[in-house]
Amino acid sequence: MLVGWALAAACALAAAPQPGAPALFLEEMTSTELRAQIANGVTTVLVPIGGTEQNGPHMVLGKHNVRVRALAGQIARALGNTVVAPVLAYVPEGAVQPPQAHMRFAGTVSIPDAAFEATLEGIARSMRLHGLRDIVFLGDHGGYQKNEVRVATRLNREWARDGSAHVYALTEYYEVTQTDYVQWLKTQGFTLEQIGTHAGLADTALALAVDPALVRADLLTGQTKFSQADGVYGDPRKATAEAGRAGLQMVVERSVKALRSAMRNRTNP
Repeated sequence: MLVGWALAAACALAAAPQPGAPALFLEEMTSTELRAQIANGVTTVLVPIGGTEQNGPHMVLGKHNVRVRALAGQIARALGNTVVAPVLAYVPEGAVQPPQAHMRFAGTVSIPDAAFEATLEGIARSMRLHGLRDIVFLGDHGGYQKNEVRVATRLNREWARDGSAHVYALTEYYEVTQTDYVQWLKTQGFTLEQIGTHAGLADTALALAVDPALVRADLLTGQTKFSQADGVYGDPRKATAEAGRAGLQMVVERSVKALRSAMRNRTNP
């Protein structure tokens, strides 16, 4: 089963846009190119939300940002008539003084909840102004899912009268990595202790599948097991890109299905 998942996922992630196809990522377009895409039927924008946080000694601080951009591109291609906004790399990560959770490790950046929500709101208002009517928050981190939902709820209540745009907090995008993907890894013989909740086997496998450069593979070959004192909740030593590709495909497929359903009903997934 692993081979089938991995092969299909590898093909999906390797698929590049056809020659002459419109660009997907806003930062790679000119303003007039985006305007033309909207005039030609582009209706949806994905807003990828990452984070800058410690991921143990073996994974880079920008893991979430690289992962969510790559997956947003795959989701946009599957949906059609969709573009991808720049990644939001600064998110709530906990208290700064005194430092808590990830803030105890060098490089983690945290902003207040209010600033984060105001930024999401500003992004959504900007996209609506330019004529994009389906605005989708894709959050790669669990800590701010509730913030996405709050912003989407506020704006949808405000915009309900004219119906010109709708915001979707696509929590399914994150939830599948905590549910179905974990269950699938268990069927492959991994334990919950190995799979972990942060920087463990699941997290590391997903990073390897997106870009092996995100992981310091040489640190996974020794006998020393990382601990929570290292910022690792799980055991990443047996993580593989093959296992990660199965998870990436689950994220793309579940996100596309949930978003299409939500758009039909103009609700949050």
